[in-house]
This record gives sequence, structure tokens and C-alpha cells, in this order.
Amino acid sequence: MDATGTSSGVLTGGLWWRTVTAPDHEADVLRAGVSAGAAGAPQPPPPEQGEQAQQRLALFTYLQAPEHRTYLAIMRLFTSTLLADLSASEVAAALAVAERDGAVAPGESDVDTVIDRLRQLVRWGNLVVGRRETIAASIAEFQHGSVRYQVSKLAVRVQRDVDAVLRVPEGAREVSRELLPAVERGLAEINRLLSAALDSESTAPQRARELCERLAEQVTTVFLQHAELAATVRDFYAYLGQVVTRHQLAPEEISSFRNLLVEYIQMVVEDVLRHTPAIAGSLSALAARRGELLRLLGPAEGLGEEVERARGRTAADWQELTDWFVDTPGRPSQVASLREATARAIGSLLASVKRATSGGGLVPGRRGELLRLASWFAGADQQRAHELWAAATGLHSARHLLPAPDYDADNHDVPWRDGPVLDVTVSVRSRGDRGPRGRTSRVLDDPMTEEALLAEAREQNRRRGAAVAELTRAGDHLGAAELSQDALSVLCELLTLAMAERDGDGDSGADSGSAVDPVHQLRVTVRSEPGRDTVIPSAAGTLTLRDSALDVRGGAEVAG
Repeated sequence: MDATGTSSGVLTGGLWWRTVTAPDHEADVLRAGVSAGAAGAPQPPPPEQGEQAQQRLALFTYLQAPEHRTYLAIMRLFTSTLLADLSASEVAAALAVAERDGAVAPGESDVDTVIDRLRQLVRWGNLVVGRRETIAASIAEFQHGSVRYQVSKLAVRVQRDVDAVLRVPEGAREVSRELLPAVERGLAEINRLLSAALDSESTAPQRARELCERLAEQVTTVFLQHAELAATVRDFYAYLGQVVTRHQLAPEEISSFRNLLVEYIQMVVEDVLRHTPAIAGSLSALAARRGELLRLLGPAEGLGEEVERARGRTAADWQELTDWFVDTPGRPSQVASLREATARAIGSLLASVKRATSGGGLVPGRRGELLRLASWFAGADQQRAHELWAAATGLHSARHLLPAPDYDADNHDVPWRDGPVLDVTVSVRSRGDRGPRGRTSRVLDDPMTEEALLAEAREQNRRRGAAVAELTRAGDHLGAAELSQDALSVLCELLTLAMAERDGDGDSGADSGSAVDPVHQLRVTVRSEPGRDTVIPSAAGTLTLRDSALDVRGGAEVAG
């Protein structure tokens, strides 16, 4: 070996293996590609918040990549154990098993392909690269074995959430309402431990440290319980909003949702309302001593300032917990939102029941018939589908004797099942009727809006009157006065009408026209005078009329 590396020999099983320690050029290249800077180059400035957000969003890119199955298998391999430190060869060996089982596409376990996939994950930020000494029999084996890959912290969270989403069922999630009394007891215990720790802090330091440990344990437990409770409530009401807003529900679905609302939701809401006053009282008591509580919990020792602490160690965590149970001015609590969401869900279900039972009229609903027809189309061959279409719609085949139109919206190259979807309205699918239903809505009396519109109209009339008065004062001396914006607008409006009324031949000088504002009594007359230019200055600029004379009259002269 040269000066850049060393080597030593080991005889094992009749084979001569070499332990090679050399500069890890591949790892250096990967690091340089990620940091976008060569060795010795000045470090870039800290990324802005937007750039950091984009980098974190790139962690999800592998989920939509064409090779997402391979990326999922690789990320699961790295997140399945703690401190995973794998080389490309070890990842390829694991992917070979997945390839035999059909979990990844054929050829994805090839070492060169695996290296490309690992490098791409490094660019996205899901993996980081490292190196370590290895025993290799060749340069290629050394290159594959010396570069090691580890998973990043945020990528572990992303993969954990992905696996959780893929495992979750489609139905409703049970609300962990049994955690409400646990949270109530936990907050009461925190109040008790906090008082005891503050009393023992100066007299019995050893007991105070023990109480602080129990206090930290209780705070962590309460926040974990509340996080689980809040997550189950959000998921349950998300599912509820997904199903109760559907326009068409089968009778068995309506029955199950009715039981769900009447029985289960009522039980959940009752539990929440029963335990909320006690929880709110405990949180109010802790709010007065929140500073002492956070001081006793203390910062984590030996982990640095950038450590992500457990929930309940910051004032923001306690404020979030308080906002969940306690209303504040202008911001209702989650308990109040839960009551409102329950009322909306019950209203939506009652509307669905009314539609299903009455159909909106005397004609029964057509939902079942349309579903039955769709099932016939799904199980029919091409000839049978044509016959069903002709029988259902009455649109039989026809011969067109006229020339084809210049434009046809139908694309004959795309089958109808793959074409654009037609939105069928509720009236059509329920009653087979396209006509409007119901009576015309009443015009609501809104005195506040009416008064605001009247005030706006009065202001506009006042400004127009002032503009007309300004033009009347200027009269034949428009060129000597600087008009305001409103006066210029009125003049341009009447000038446009006057020029539209011009008649005769412009060369003869008989071309003239006038326009009148009968409300404010202002007349504007424009006539053609070759060689004369009328210049009108204003606050918005200068208006110049070429080969034209302007006459402005107001007041009694217009009335006369």
C-alpha cells in the first residue's frame, strides 16, 4: 500500500484476507453531495425556516417514487433495529429475501441497484453515511463494505407513521374515554406532588428530589394519556364526518350510524362533560404555579440545549393541554368543539334518514336501481354491455347521413368507462327529475346592510355634487383651474357621452355633441374646431383634446 493507507495479512481457512484501511472516497463523495460543498469550502449559512421545511418534506419523497416498494423495504430494514449500521451488501442480502417473496420488483436486490437506492435516500435525507474498517478480499468488496448507512432521526418518525397508516383499518376508531378519569386523577396527583416538593425543597432535599422524580413521572404519564385521548377523538370524528355527509346511505348503514350516534357518541360526550370541570379546576390551580412546576422538572442534563424534551416540560405544552379543556375569550376549547361537532353529525344523519325514507317526494329513490345497473355493466361482456346500454337509455345505434360536425366533444379513442365522470345530481339519482324543487327562498331583511348601502349612496351623491359644483365654477376657464380626481371623472363621463352624440362632418366644423347630468344640472358640449387644442389640468394628469372646443355649463343655464 502507499502512504495513503495500510494493510495487514490474516490467514483464515487457507485464504489470505487483507484488512484494508484506506481513505473512504465514496463516503466523502456522498457527504460532499449532501452538504453541497467540497472539503475546505466555507460552510453555508444556517438554512432559513422555509428551506428547512422543504428539506423535511423531502423525507416523504420515497413514498411516491416509482420504486417505492424497494424504498419501503429498505427503510423498514433500517428502522427494525436500534442503531442500524448496514452496508450495501447487507441491504442487498435482505432485499434478496424480499425479492423471492415478491415484495419488491425483480432485480432490485442487485448490489449496484441497491447502491443507487441508498444514495438516493441519502440525498432525500432519510439515511446518513459513515465508514468503518472492514475485511475485504477485493477493492469492490471493500468499497461495498466500508461505506455504512444509518437512518436519520426524522426518517425514523416518518417510517413509523407510514407503517401505522398502512396498518390502520378503514372503520371508526374507538375513543379511549377511559383515559379521562386517569387524566383527572393524574392532574390532582401533580398538584399534590408539586405542593409537597415545594414544601420539602428547603427542609428535606433528599425527599424533594424523590418527589421531583415522581412529579416528572406523573407529568409524562398525563401528557401521554391526553395525547392518546386527543388522537382517538380526532380520528373518530374524522371518520364520522366522512360518512354522515354522504347524500345516499343504505338502510343498514343508517341503522348502524343511528346506533353509533345515539349510543356511543352520547356516552363519549357524557364522559367528557362529566370529567371536564374537575380537570379544568386542576389546570387552573397549576396555571398559578406553572413557573415553579417547570423549574422543578428542570432541563435535561448532558443532552445539550437542542434536545427534544418530553411533553409537559415547557409552558407551551401546558397551555395546549389547558386549551383542550378550558375555553378562552375568542378561542373555544376542544370540548366545546366536540359538542358542536356532535350536534352537526346528528343533524346530518337526520337529513340522510329523511332523504332515504321520503326520497324528497312521492317517487322512490333510484340509488338501488342505479347500483344494480352498474353491477350488470360490471359483469357483462362487450355485446351484452351494448344491449344493456340500449335498453337502459334508449340510445340505439344510428346512421348519420349528414356530414360530421366540425367539433365533437366526445373522444372516440377513449372508452366510456375511462372517460370523464358525469356528476349526477341528487334530484336525478333520487327522483329521476331534473326540474328545480322547492320554493324560492325569502329575501331576508337586513337593516344593517341596508343602512350601510344607503350611507354609501349618500356619500357618492355628495362627492358627485361637489365635483359638479367645481366644474360649474370653472366654466369656460377649465384650462386655468386644476380639477380634482372626482371632477375629472365626472367630466370624462359626460365627455364620453357627448362625443358619442357628435354628428355632421368634422371638416365642416358642424360636428358637435352634448351630454347632460339632469340630477346635478351640468351640461358638457364638445365641438370640432380645427387647429384649437383644449388643455385641462387635473390632479391625475393633463387632458388634451385635439382640434376640439369644450363648453361646460351648470345650474340655471342648464335648466333654462
